[in-house]
Amino acid sequence: MLREDHRDRFLTFAFAAADLLVETGPHATITFAAGAFRHHLGEAPEAFVGRPVYDLIAIDERGALRMAMQLLAARGRLPPTAIRLNNAAGTPFSIAGLAPAGANGQFCLTFGPLPAPPRSTDLAGDAAFAQAAAGMVRASGRGSLAVIDLPDEVRRGIPSRPELEGELDAAVLAGSGSGLAGRLSPGRYGLLLPREADMHTLAGITAGLEAALLSHDIPAQVRTATLPLDASSLTPAQATRALRQALSNFAGKGIVGIAEGGLTGALRDIAAQAGSVRRAIGERRFELLYQPIVSLKDRRIHHHEALLRPAGLNVETFIRCAETVGLTEEVDLAVTDRVLDTLRFTPGARIAMNISGLSMESPRFREALRARLDAQKNLLPRLMVELTESAEVEDETEARATLDMLRDRGVPLCIDDFGAGAAAFRYLRSFPVNWVKVDGAYVQNAVRSERDRSFVASMVDLSLAVGARVIAEQVETEEHAAVMASLGIELAQGYLFARPGKLPASSGVSAPARRRVA
Repeated sequence: MLREDHRDRFLTFAFAAADLLVETGPHATITFAAGAFRHHLGEAPEAFVGRPVYDLIAIDERGALRMAMQLLAARGRLPPTAIRLNNAAGTPFSIAGLAPAGANGQFCLTFGPLPAPPRSTDLAGDAAFAQAAAGMVRASGRGSLAVIDLPDEVRRGIPSRPELEGELDAAVLAGSGSGLAGRLSPGRYGLLLPREADMHTLAGITAGLEAALLSHDIPAQVRTATLPLDASSLTPAQATRALRQALSNFAGKGIVGIAEGGLTGALRDIAAQAGSVRRAIGERRFELLYQPIVSLKDRRIHHHEALLRPAGLNVETFIRCAETVGLTEEVDLAVTDRVLDTLRFTPGARIAMNISGLSMESPRFREALRARLDAQKNLLPRLMVELTESAEVEDETEARATLDMLRDRGVPLCIDDFGAGAAAFRYLRSFPVNWVKVDGAYVQNAVRSERDRSFVASMVDLSLAVGARVIAEQVETEEHAAVMASLGIELAQGYLFARPGKLPASSGVSAPARRRVA
């Protein structure tokens, strides 16, 4: 037992360097909390016991904290890492952690204040914003999404006027307060708020945008709308899909694309599209395009990824609708049939195909996939499978059985979009995989952000520690390629090497990749 005076001394040392002390158990749930919680977060320490530790962190920082917790689990220690608290000010803090000797899944964390850094001048991109919004819905089922829409005649001119877009972005960011702001498409913005949308906040953003437009002699009226993120009547998976559909609709159609009735209304909209998706699957009205994945060392093609392109339908809408109305297995089996045919008629090709988490956890899908693979055993050495995160795995036992079936047949496995959301880190911990594909947003940002480079380096370390090799996606410039290679990444995919297209008739994996001009 620790003597009382020693315990007090250790606590004194801890509080000398930190304002908040937290102990977590399995699943990152807070089991002990002490310190200035009331001052920084507005509630007493005991109010946080039993809640996820991620609730302490700003919404857009939670992906980074999840990665930090994975590193802590792998290494037993987390060096000081910058984050922001989940309070109105987004207070800059440093988190550090240690795994006590002999503890299983238990970690001790300290949170200490940092000097406030200069406010970022970058809005979240559409993918990062969608991830943060989905995380909010899964974590609390509360909050609201505000959308800001400029007139079409203004939006059409924005891509050719980068200085105007910069001023508009700055106006949204300046008025966003404690919310997370993102640009979802040119002239269309989203604002994620932990509570009900504040009309004063929206009015301030609107005034700032209209003033920026007037300074360029563009009189325009900005429209806004709010979507409550009430998920009480939906499962977490349904709420996430409905939210992604709402964001996609707004990015493409503006405010008219936002469904009435919040997330429930968005879910109804998805179901209404089910007929066209079902017909496209049954009639095989889709094609597969192929994008090469190449070695960063010698630029030789390692394999191609098969990318689904449904006829007449947006691919994201198609996939989201299929997931919502229970057609994912049919989609994945149809793609499997097409990929196996391609392998049969393209000697030397090596192809990776995507399988949804929903299909992975289905015993019926597993048996149907097993039958197809066993009928084409000679093709399996040239097949790979990527586990996508568009729908999270909920039944890990069944998903593990499907992955084990693939591994038993020698099919390499890859986690897609690693770092984009929390599920990918859980997959790396739970499932033995051969490859990890780093999400393109980190690749893009790593060339200008030391912090994102550190994140990618941590992802590489974590992946290699569990025996997985690493692929970088969205590599579009030689600078991207050089940075990824310097971080120890082996393979890369992106427009620098080739856009998705037809698979060459003779697709040996040893030919150097040629760049294609868009």
